[in-house]
Amino acid sequence: MRNDRRGPNDRGTDAGNRGGLRARFGMSPRRRWFDARFRDHWPQFICQSLMAMGSMLLIMLLLDRVQQTVLIASLGASSFIAFSMPHKPDSAPRYLVGMLAGCLLSLAEAPLVEYGVIGPRTVEIICAAIALGLAFFIMVVTDTEHPPAAALALGFVLNEWDLFALVVVMSGIVMITVIKEGTKEKLIDLL
Repeated sequence: MRNDRRGPNDRGTDAGNRGGLRARFGMSPRRRWFDARFRDHWPQFICQSLMAMGSMLLIMLLLDRVQQTVLIASLGASSFIAFSMPHKPDSAPRYLVGMLAGCLLSLAEAPLVEYGVIGPRTVEIICAAIALGLAFFIMVVTDTEHPPAAALALGFVLNEWDLFALVVVMSGIVMITVIKEGTKEKLIDLL
């Protein structure tokens, strides 16, 4: 007599059937290693990757004097958004420039550390949380949501920076936007 009941560790006959669990969780039955559109649009994939690389190379050459990697990382994330989905709302200039909110909010931290009654590190942590919350609020209210801007707000508050770093990061945002907008008609959404 066959026992149809299975225990938690018994895979039964479904052990080789990967489609069962994949279908249950809404996953495709076969994993693709490459985007389905890559075959037809491979020049675009390569060109847009090179554009992201070139814009970041230019920005990093300008930022060479700026040592904060979190600032560069947030620009890299913005570059990815701009060049991987150039026609989607998330990469519109309005959203990329929303990153400026993160830059400007970080300016409020310096006087608080200088005149604060609590220790400088505690003030720094509180200001980082406030900068994140304010950047979030301003971006949501002004409809300029851009996730890397939150990282930028934290990066400026938690790391040492100078006016040069602020100008270069803001210039980097503008450069990414200008390059993307200038070539937008030749770009496709890769995501």
